[in-house]
Amino acid sequence: MIYRERTHCGQLSNADENREIRLAGWVDAFRDHGEVLFIHLRDRSGVVQVVFSPDASPADVCEKAGQLRNEYCVAVTGRVFRRSHGTENPNIETGGIEVVATELSVLSKADTLPFPISEKAMVVGATVKGVESVAEDLRLQYRYLDLRRPSMQHNFMQRHRIFRCVRDYLDECGFIEVETPILTKSTPEGARDYLVPSRIHEKQFYALPQSPQLFKQLLMVSGFERYYQLARCFRDEDLRPNRQPEFTQLDIETSFIDEEFMYTLLEELTVRMFRIGGVELPRPFLRMTYGESIDTTGSDRPDLRFGLRFIDATDVFCGTSYGIFRQILQRGGCIKGINVKGQSEKLSKNVLQNEYAKQIVLGFGAKGMTWMRVIDGTLESNIVQFFSRKEQQGILERFDAENGDVIIMIADPSYEIVTSALGLLRLHLAERLDLIPRASYSPVWITDFPLFEATEEGITSSHHPFTAPDRTDFDPDNRDDLLALHSRAYDLVVNGEELGGGSIRINSKDVQRRIFQALGLSEREVEEKFGFFIRAFDYGIPPHGGLALGMDRVVSMILGTSSIREVIAFPKNRSAFCPLTQAPSRVAQEQLAELSLLDLGGSEKLLPGSEQEDNPVDALSWVSRIAVDDSERSHIEKAVDDARRLAEIVNDCRGSDEPLFSVVSVVNRTRTEPRARRSSFAENGELFRNAPSVKGDFFKVASILE
Repeated sequence: MIYRERTHCGQLSNADENREIRLAGWVDAFRDHGEVLFIHLRDRSGVVQVVFSPDASPADVCEKAGQLRNEYCVAVTGRVFRRSHGTENPNIETGGIEVVATELSVLSKADTLPFPISEKAMVVGATVKGVESVAEDLRLQYRYLDLRRPSMQHNFMQRHRIFRCVRDYLDECGFIEVETPILTKSTPEGARDYLVPSRIHEKQFYALPQSPQLFKQLLMVSGFERYYQLARCFRDEDLRPNRQPEFTQLDIETSFIDEEFMYTLLEELTVRMFRIGGVELPRPFLRMTYGESIDTTGSDRPDLRFGLRFIDATDVFCGTSYGIFRQILQRGGCIKGINVKGQSEKLSKNVLQNEYAKQIVLGFGAKGMTWMRVIDGTLESNIVQFFSRKEQQGILERFDAENGDVIIMIADPSYEIVTSALGLLRLHLAERLDLIPRASYSPVWITDFPLFEATEEGITSSHHPFTAPDRTDFDPDNRDDLLALHSRAYDLVVNGEELGGGSIRINSKDVQRRIFQALGLSEREVEEKFGFFIRAFDYGIPPHGGLALGMDRVVSMILGTSSIREVIAFPKNRSAFCPLTQAPSRVAQEQLAELSLLDLGGSEKLLPGSEQEDNPVDALSWVSRIAVDDSERSHIEKAVDDARRLAEIVNDCRGSDEPLFSVVSVVNRTRTEPRARRSSFAENGELFRNAPSVKGDFFKVASILE
């Protein structure tokens, strides 16, 4: 066969009638009618029916055709004929024609398939067994077969077109594509790095990039002004359904711009990408601050395709006699709720009380839930009698409640618990009641994020430490001041899914230094981790900003796939394992030796606190996180020695019938204070912030004995 004369199966049409053609592809399906054999021949472009008939095909060709099986790779020569009326196949685009074969070559054979590949029925009304019931790991193990399926090939054709759209649009806007290093320096960017040992530099490591963050900012220092890259990124993160350890992101950075430039640029690009999948996004995109998003939806990636926005009802109950609400408000708590319009029939008393109040919201982290239904203009619930007439009227007005509505409220001393639990409940109700219009899209920019987040150790960056704050007059040693800062960051969210995010960057060395100081990094740590980057600030760094879009998520949403694995050619499974290549896997000892990994670290202690292990008192102090004063050390050393002797006695008595007893004298070990003093945390109420409930100046805990 002369391959340059080959015609693609899916490109044939009625206009090719009576034309002699050469085809090549895979046997998608076959149907044997005795003397006449029909096959579907499939290549990347589509499927066409090929007929082997004794009347038109040589005897040796018909004999060969009788031995064909699914997924044999073949070449066919034949003539195109229009199908007779009534035999057309609407299941395929070439269903009005067929090819009568005159030559057949079997290029390679195929074994029995692990799962079906064909997705096109050969006759009208027939069904095709799909891969819906096939285990995903089996599909990934034979990914090269899974990718033959037309639906999968369509996904990757569309992915290619979307990527081409990105390149074309950014080229129009004056951006240039620059590749940044894959082997780079390990820097803290939030997730764990994948490390690559160096053979040449013993016991030294490269890191695979979590993002090209520092390099793209250095490109701005270099004066390129407008950069982009479809970058491969790697993050050793905890697993989630729509995450992969390696992924593709569209990375953009540009100089002499502000947030409005990024909004305009990305909105147009996003609209063009979604248009390739037949989706027309509404413009302009909505904008919502982080605070408003949390306050009204309980999430910083809100799904705005439906209502159920939160309504604050705290002030409605400011003088309530209802004990639970009163105690919560006395502790500075809040009460928020949602109005589930017209769903009273679907949310019965039993469902609301026994499913939601006693089970579902508890799983969402709330301690309880208050519900009310509106019937004949009045409120109905199991606790409505505890509210005054004024409060009941206030509830109806605040929630704009009408007959058939259901009002659900959550109250708690913690604002975070109220918004988080109500946010999860909002999504649960929307799914259960089918309130989400499936063919709609609601893009939104989330802005004004907190610059820092509080942690047990101190504070950490909400995005990364190169994000510009909304003001520069902050004190890096004032924790409250730092937690009050907002960032010039922005996230693009569509239908509750974060597609990407970015920020205006810091271009002041002093501000960057104070951000590092606020994060608790010493000058030595800054030099070790970011020295090469910080030195660039001395040479005229321009104002700049950027954004990164997770392209696997973008393509998945455009095509409506169930997972990003459906748009990644060779993905890892949900355990970050590749069933196809069996990666990750062990390597030979010789490889480890060549990389100087067999004795890596030598006698160095690897675990925090390991240096204390040699001294039992220091080890006890580190494990318990309690410092040991010099005046206490001798007493604790004696107690440890007593415990060791007791352990030896117990060990010696194993298997005997002798009773065991303590050899340590009973003596209280207490620290002496000159006088008792009240904790400052008790005085300012901080001590009670996380208490389940409070009674006077005391924690109120569950009863031990009834």
